[in-house]
Amino acid sequence: MSALNRHRALLDFTVAALARRRVKTLALVAVFAAVVFLLASAMFLAASLRREAEATLASAPDLIVQSLSLGRQTMIGAEAVPQLAAIRGVAGVEGRLWGYFYDRINGANYTVMVPGTAALIPPPGQVILGEAVPRLRDFKWQGTPLFLSRHEGDLVRFDVARTLDTELALVSADLILMNEADFRSFFNVPAGQFTDLAVTVRNPRELSTVVEKATARLPEARFVTRGDIARTYQKLFDWREGVMVALAFVAMLAFAIFAADKASGLSAEEAREIGILKAIGWDTRDVIAMKLWEGGLISGGAFVLGTVLAYAHVFWAGAALFAPLLQGWAVIYPEFRLSPAIDTAQLLTLFLLTTLPYAAATVVPVWRSAAADPDAVMR
Repeated sequence: MSALNRHRALLDFTVAALARRRVKTLALVAVFAAVVFLLASAMFLAASLRREAEATLASAPDLIVQSLSLGRQTMIGAEAVPQLAAIRGVAGVEGRLWGYFYDRINGANYTVMVPGTAALIPPPGQVILGEAVPRLRDFKWQGTPLFLSRHEGDLVRFDVARTLDTELALVSADLILMNEADFRSFFNVPAGQFTDLAVTVRNPRELSTVVEKATARLPEARFVTRGDIARTYQKLFDWREGVMVALAFVAMLAFAIFAADKASGLSAEEAREIGILKAIGWDTRDVIAMKLWEGGLISGGAFVLGTVLAYAHVFWAGAALFAPLLQGWAVIYPEFRLSPAIDTAQLLTLFLLTTLPYAAATVVPVWRSAAADPDAVMR
């Protein structure tokens, strides 16, 4: 019999044996798939959030310049713009106006800013809203005005020009865009003052030199590069991914205990089955190959099932199990759909982490039983 036909016969026998023990097999696959599901969900979610953050940071300024007073950020004067623009290698300097507004009606904090793109600047008296603001304010109909109260007895009305698309919700859910005149009037910001300055550098490799020269001209200012922001995001994601992986590790530990118990020996039914196979002429290699097929079918099936469920959980159901951990204490949480970010290395790591322990736990006791005398094994 050729090797291919031999393994085909072993596979048919293994499938028939698993079908005879269908309840036990399905229970084992379900437990195995649950472990894969938790680990895969944590990996898929973290990778997808990292990619979203990288895409967002790609449009961030090369350098942000902030004015500090008593260790806290304050408004920066327009006189700093020509000082920075005169540095060799600087392609442009733009003053930005943005701030936060606490809504006493629902306890949410909105980000209010003047957009740098002309197409996003609303007419006087109007605002453009992120998708979460109308939802949080429970706007019942199109054209409902937005009323903002800065203090007791104060009420400012803005007409809503439009709402931003939900595809941008990750970065714009809590956003209120208004034109410069309305912003300065609403927050009482005098002309010639900005929240910070956005600096564009011609050659990114010269960024450190530009920062060095800018520091000499504005020694009281703080300089934040795009790389600094990326490192902050990285620490945030590492912390939250660590919490999710810790939860998945508990499930993995439970499965490891199960695998260790399985490695300590076979059940009486499994030992009797091996003894019968040896008694009717199967050699040790056939028994081990049959058990390897059995372990491969169970672990492979559980891996596929757990991975598919994790994909649906993260990218179709919005990672509902991990959402409370990601939301934290925020009142506004964007409704958005994550884009899949899965690579071969991720899947290979997940496969090795989940299937190798089970395969090792299967082979060792089978080899011990298959190498023993059939009569002794059956007894």
